Amino acid sequence: VQLQASGGGLVQAGDSLRLSCAASGRTFSSGYMAWFRQTPGKERGFVSAIRVNGGHTYYADSVKGRFTISRDSAKNTVYLQMNSLKPEDTAVYYCNTYWRDEVWGQGTQVTVSS
Repeated sequence: VQLQASGGGLVQAGDSLRLSCAASGRTFSSGYMAWFRQTPGKERGFVSAIRVNGGHTYYADSVKGRFTISRDSAKNTVYLQMNSLKPEDTAVYYCNTYWRDEVWGQGTQVTVSS
C-alpha cells in the first residue's frame, strides 16, 4: 500500500490549503483514515480522522473548527481542508489509518508564515 500525501506549501497566516492523500494498492472500505503531523524533534501527532464507511469525523482540539477532513471513496482519497492557518500548524503532514498500520509515505510540508 502506498499513501501519497500532497497539497502542502508555503502560505501566510490566515490562508487555506487542501491536502490530499491518495491510497494505492488497497481500497479502504472500512475503518478510519487519519491525518497526522510532525515537526522536528517532536512525535508525529494526530490531527484528524474520518470513518471511511459512514463519514464520522474527529479532530484534535488544536484544529477543531478550522480543519475539515473528508473522503472520496471512489477515488480512494482522503482530504484535509485547512482554513485559518496559523504558524503553529507548520509541520510535515502525513496520512495513514488511524491505527498507523500502513507504511508511512513521505508526507507533505506545510509552512505557515506569520
